[in-house]
Amino acid sequence: MSKKFQKIISFVKSKFPDQNFIPLHAPRFKKNEKKYLNEVIDSTFVSSVGPFVNRFEEMMCQITGANYAIATVNGTSALHLSLVVANVNKNDEVITQSLTFIATVNAISYIGAQSVFIDVDKDTMGMSPRALQLYLTEFAVKKNGETFSKVSGKRIKACVPMHTFGFPCRTKEIAKICLDWGIILIEDTAESIGSFQGKSHTGLDGLMSAFSFNGNKTVTCGGGGAIITNNKNIAIHAKHLSTQAKTPHAWEFNHDQVGFNYRMPNLNAALACAQLEQLPEYIVSKRQLALEYADFFKTIDVNFVKEAKEARASYWLNCILFNNKKERNEFLSYSNANGVMARPAWELMHRLKMFEKCHKGDTSNSEWIFDRLVNIPSSVR
Repeated sequence: MSKKFQKIISFVKSKFPDQNFIPLHAPRFKKNEKKYLNEVIDSTFVSSVGPFVNRFEEMMCQITGANYAIATVNGTSALHLSLVVANVNKNDEVITQSLTFIATVNAISYIGAQSVFIDVDKDTMGMSPRALQLYLTEFAVKKNGETFSKVSGKRIKACVPMHTFGFPCRTKEIAKICLDWGIILIEDTAESIGSFQGKSHTGLDGLMSAFSFNGNKTVTCGGGGAIITNNKNIAIHAKHLSTQAKTPHAWEFNHDQVGFNYRMPNLNAALACAQLEQLPEYIVSKRQLALEYADFFKTIDVNFVKEAKEARASYWLNCILFNNKKERNEFLSYSNANGVMARPAWELMHRLKMFEKCHKGDTSNSEWIFDRLVNIPSSVR
């Protein structure tokens, strides 16, 4: 076993030479980051008003193909705001996947809505359309154009699939199912900037989607998030709520509803713009690393996760699958002790104390992946 682990660690270290410790995903600031930050500092417009915020939103539209983008302080706030604008209310139910980062479920919880957990596909690690259809057929009923749970009697208002580790899940199929059931689709695209399904960037199949630009993402501005949508009214409403729902006026402070302090500061937007300028080369670098990993793992008894046939993944985090949980844990211990950061998948949401009473469908694929998956270093080189 140790020989296999040694081979993996030696190969990873060869991809990131001259580093005593290899992180999972480090940011890279090599071009206009300092220049743009200095421009913001010199302008004194460091908060949520400034030209880089508008530029960032324009760039997000260009990159994703969306008609509108709204800059937010982080990905969790972007998802929370999306749910608010979609009129998801307290005691509504929202279907999501158990294999996800906790921010997905936290955002649902902020509203007082209840998460419902279903399974993922093994090849995408994202929500399974088949699991969604099976769950709705067994546990839901349509009444007057809306869908209700047979278990709780509550309205199933929305569905939030997540594109896990930058691998696009099958949201085009999910969108058709949601349309049939009168359920709003909101994509959690926190990890999938630069990922495509066919010719479409992730995030365009639902009413809106939420991105993250946290420090460990492919593109980062320290924090930062964004909503994209093709619906003008949704975009106007989301932007209004993100700025404390303040009505426009030269000097008066009037607010027409409860809003949020969710607008991205100009400082963060400057960093984000410099990073987005480099996104094409970042994706080339990350896909090249994934190709090299894929070739290496053909020679060893460990499965490397590759993009699904119809997808073009950003490979935000590269993933390998061990034979069982024991082997996974042994590798995690060995890798981190030998200067190479590796981590397992997040604990499944339905196993966390806060969400253990939430209803769920079958989660066998999620559990299979959780027992085997390890993320390995994936930084842009």
